[in-house]
Amino acid sequence: MAFLAYCLMIMLEHRLRAPAPGLTPKTVLEKLAAIQMIDVEVPATDSRTIVQSRHAEPETADLPLFQRLKLDLPAAPPPKIMAPTDAKVA
Repeated sequence: MAFLAYCLMIMLEHRLRAPAPGLTPKTVLEKLAAIQMIDVEVPATDSRTIVQSRHAEPETADLPLFQRLKLDLPAAPPPKIMAPTDAKVA
């Protein structure tokens, strides 16, 4: 695991050289860690639940970094409709 993590850090460092010289992998990972994804659950009137996944938007100050690295956040997936589940466990 440690070797794989090391390889990924080196690869990120090499990818940063041209578009963002002087930027460290640690800084990029800290900026990416601020973007979180959550599931918003909305109960429907027929006892089903609508689940919509959403991600936080990067801060305005970080947008140039994402543009230089040519990183785009994925589009939100379509909502899921969940049927009610039985909570009875013997």
